[in-house]
Amino acid sequence: MKILATTFLLLTVLSCSLIAQNAPAGLLTDLLSGTGGNRYPNENALVTSNMPSFSWIVPGVRQGTMQLKYRILLADSKEKLDKGKGNIWDSGFIKSAASVAVLYAGPALQPNRTYYWKVKVVTNTDGESNWSFLKVFTTGNQLETYKASTEKLRKARQVAKTKLLAANNYQTFDFGKDAFGQLNLTLNSETGNDTVLVHMGETQEHSRVNSKPAGTIRYRMQKLVVKKGEHSYTVNIEADKRNTGPGAIKMPDYIGEVLPFRYVGIEGMSIQLPVSKVSRMVVNYLFRDNTSNFKCSNDTINQIWELCKYSIKATSFAGIYVDGDRERIPYEADALINQLGHYGVDREFCMARATSEYLLEKPTWPTEWILQALIIAWNDYLYTGDSRSLAANYDILKNRTLTQLIEKNGLISTTTGLQTPAFTQSINFNGPIRDIVDWPVSETDGFVFNTYNAVTNAFHYKALQIMEEVARVLHKNTDAAYYRTAHQKLKTVYNDTFLDAGKGLYKDGNATDHSSLHANMFALNFDLVPEAHKLSVLNFIRSRGMASSVYGSQFLMEALYKGGDEDHALSLLSSGSIRSWYNMIRVGSTITLEAWDNSFKPNQDWNHAWGAAPANIISRKLMGVEPLTPGFETVFIKPQVGTLSYADATVPTIRGPISLSVKNNPNNYQLHVVVPANMKAMIYLPKKFSAARVTSNGKAIVIGVDSAGLPEPISILSGTYTFSMTAK
Repeated sequence: MKILATTFLLLTVLSCSLIAQNAPAGLLTDLLSGTGGNRYPNENALVTSNMPSFSWIVPGVRQGTMQLKYRILLADSKEKLDKGKGNIWDSGFIKSAASVAVLYAGPALQPNRTYYWKVKVVTNTDGESNWSFLKVFTTGNQLETYKASTEKLRKARQVAKTKLLAANNYQTFDFGKDAFGQLNLTLNSETGNDTVLVHMGETQEHSRVNSKPAGTIRYRMQKLVVKKGEHSYTVNIEADKRNTGPGAIKMPDYIGEVLPFRYVGIEGMSIQLPVSKVSRMVVNYLFRDNTSNFKCSNDTINQIWELCKYSIKATSFAGIYVDGDRERIPYEADALINQLGHYGVDREFCMARATSEYLLEKPTWPTEWILQALIIAWNDYLYTGDSRSLAANYDILKNRTLTQLIEKNGLISTTTGLQTPAFTQSINFNGPIRDIVDWPVSETDGFVFNTYNAVTNAFHYKALQIMEEVARVLHKNTDAAYYRTAHQKLKTVYNDTFLDAGKGLYKDGNATDHSSLHANMFALNFDLVPEAHKLSVLNFIRSRGMASSVYGSQFLMEALYKGGDEDHALSLLSSGSIRSWYNMIRVGSTITLEAWDNSFKPNQDWNHAWGAAPANIISRKLMGVEPLTPGFETVFIKPQVGTLSYADATVPTIRGPISLSVKNNPNNYQLHVVVPANMKAMIYLPKKFSAARVTSNGKAIVIGVDSAGLPEPISILSGTYTFSMTAK
């Protein structure tokens, strides 16, 4: 009987495994994944749209697998769905390749209800699939046709990893990494008259928690009266006046106040505590650690990847992108880098969308960051394929292009009197905005501010370009034509005003001869540089090194990869100088810093995700994986690994993970890539050899060259491919 039972169990497991392989997976309801079946109360996200969208990963590993049809069932009970009854909605088989952002088309959902759905598909390679596992979700108290939702915050218990020895009844515990959380202790007192001092902080010194850290690196001390016997205690974390002020994101009641800390010091106890008695409840947004990975031949870059990936996770504690712990306020610049980093390390889209829409309602003061709202909103659409946020926020997005500030010369300025009350109201702001270039101002490479600034107008140009695309997506053709004309005209005016053709460089403004890194890197990054001047601009950018802040490094790295200078980009990425991500590791932080070092920003904090640019630069630029069309219907894959001998990565997308591996030897280059079902790809191989034999899955192929002499892209469908180039 035992053998039969074991055999039955194995067959059941095998059967379930086969079903899972031939069924849609990764179901998202309104982009949410954590909508049911979780371990802790209050973890289940609520759907706030009464007409939500559905997304799934299409099954299939054969070459060229594409979805032909789908069918969705939605029911108000698990029992009905198990019986194949979609009593709320049965879509029937729909002839469509759509597998992301598929809009619900049944009767409007009701508030405070629990629903169940599942999906099956038909593909061109495997025919009709099995049904997916069911997805359960609950609607909120108030529903709208469209309203962005976010996942609930979660708590996870972590026990201290190691104990540091200190004298005078002072015991220090190390959790290994900094995290936002709450401290739990299990203490024993024989008398009940003991009072201990509990120290919590982000740094340690001489095996004690550093009680006087620099800047706004966190430290707290709390007295704790210990009762007789052994008891568990949750250490009270008092609210900080600044990061719980009117503009800050408040922690929800179901979580409570948190503090970022790595080290805990217990002072005044004669009894030695084991590490098992010291734990913390770490607060994070839903995060799947195994969704992404990266490994290459340079261990410094591997460490930087882990630092930045963890930073995205650790700083998700507020449920919306904030600027670290000092203020806990959302800013567009922080949100943009956070958004791209989040896409690079997890299959998560709601936090970025919620932050984007929050900042459209509550913008911040820098001119360039007002304009960045367009980039953030467009990224959301590219990565999700869901245009509802663009449609819901169309009018405010138009205003955020700042066309209201265009002067007669065709450029925008914040200092010529056009910032009227009507203007500030149109962008939902309550005062004047002003140019920033970089932050802090000491990191602007000597930028000379003028009436008309090159960096501000570069962002304006990018915003106009994006607005044209947004208008086209929403079929607003008259607006699209207007924005197309506007950005084409601006490009001419921009180069007439800011380009010093003799030097082949961009000036900071209309009335200065000074050329900064920033004026040139933004022009290159946003495609404003004429072909004849790209090399001189790139050479200048290279000569300036990392003459920007951790925020500016995002755009610097993008510009270098866009200019094809992967070697210099790699040197900056792997640098060990004071202006480097490795310096953040060297000084002892486990979350990215607000600045390269304390010496550059005396009040900086050690938990700032805008310092985590490599979380997206590695996946998007070094490994070269970006959406070419919305929702990753077509993916752009162009690895630029420089001198690395190998690099492997798994990059999450809404359609499933893309796996790729590069082997970069002196006489041979190999790219192995796995493209998920229902996705197309454009593969760009490097020009590594003057003459080469190229194969795809062992078969010789011929690749053409473009006008610049670079290999033309290879168009492929989903599946597994190995491209090899061998020098002739």
